[in-house]
Amino acid sequence: MKKMDLTGIQIFWIIVSFQCGNTLLLTLSPNINEAQQDAWIASIIAGALGLFIAYVSTKLSLLFPGRTIVQYSQDILGKWFGKLIMIPYFIQWYSVLGVILKEFSDFTILTLLPRTPIWILTITMVLLLIYITYMGGIEGIGRCSELLGPFIVIMIILILPLNIQVMDWTRILPIYVDTGISHIFKGALTPLSFFGEVCMLTMLVSFMKKPAEGPLRAILGLSVACFLLMVSSLFVIMVFGPGLSAKMAHPFFDMVRFISFGGFIENIDLVIVLIWVVSVFIKMSLYFFISCYGTAQWLNIKNWRTLIWFIAPIILIQAWLYPDITASDIGYVTKYWIPIVLPVNMFGIPLLLWFVASIRKKYANAH
Repeated sequence: MKKMDLTGIQIFWIIVSFQCGNTLLLTLSPNINEAQQDAWIASIIAGALGLFIAYVSTKLSLLFPGRTIVQYSQDILGKWFGKLIMIPYFIQWYSVLGVILKEFSDFTILTLLPRTPIWILTITMVLLLIYITYMGGIEGIGRCSELLGPFIVIMIILILPLNIQVMDWTRILPIYVDTGISHIFKGALTPLSFFGEVCMLTMLVSFMKKPAEGPLRAILGLSVACFLLMVSSLFVIMVFGPGLSAKMAHPFFDMVRFISFGGFIENIDLVIVLIWVVSVFIKMSLYFFISCYGTAQWLNIKNWRTLIWFIAPIILIQAWLYPDITASDIGYVTKYWIPIVLPVNMFGIPLLLWFVASIRKKYANAH
């Protein structure tokens, strides 16, 4: 079977693609709700900590060339404890796929296809995931990101200036005085929990043709996503003000929906829907691939593609079981994603493995 390869530029576009759409649509409201007019500062803090996670994840993977975290966790901690420490990741990967699929279908029905049955959207998305994962694997996802990533960035850059005529820069004042560091850090938690998903690099670096490019490409990709989130936070606050923005479910989408520039540029909210659908597709493809590939490695199954037919139905069942994505998503983020996944999967386990592996490498070299 042909070896799957990723280039450095593909890693860059993978991170940009799956981060931009999701962070802009889903993290601005909770960020502004907590940090108010200083949400843009919270975005910078979230980005900086996200860059640290990207650096640790790539540096850890470089210690074990050609091996994923499923494999080198066993090299570092031993077979049984190494397998045990992967369970939190499998819970994260499997559960988030169902949540994202439900978010995708509900948001698409709400904004684009109000009369479409949810099962048509969910099955269509899962069939697309099966196709790109089975036919192309991570290499196919990388090429798809390389093609669609520039579209996402260009569209966001072109859309933002169209709000200038209704912006009021005084709405971002006063800076820091009304909020304080604790509220700013609390506001940073939601975007950080999204930026922290770059910890999946512990699965992806092993596929790179030139793994040494991993840290720089990952940091550049996340920097672009962080910059766009920071600028978008400023624009949303200057258009709506912090009070109104915090009450909106998707303030960035609402900002674009109300654009009327020059009397002829209007009703371009469809562009944001397309950006988000593309971003969701890339993100789900990544999670679907690493779930299939990682589970196969964990269970010592040689043909990882056989797992596709087991995991795809699990995703569908999860999405159909969620009765109300608004309530389910808020509960998932506040009770599981931020308090458990963020400190354990994104910070704790990679740091632990990096620390133990570094000590063992130094000890081995000394002897």
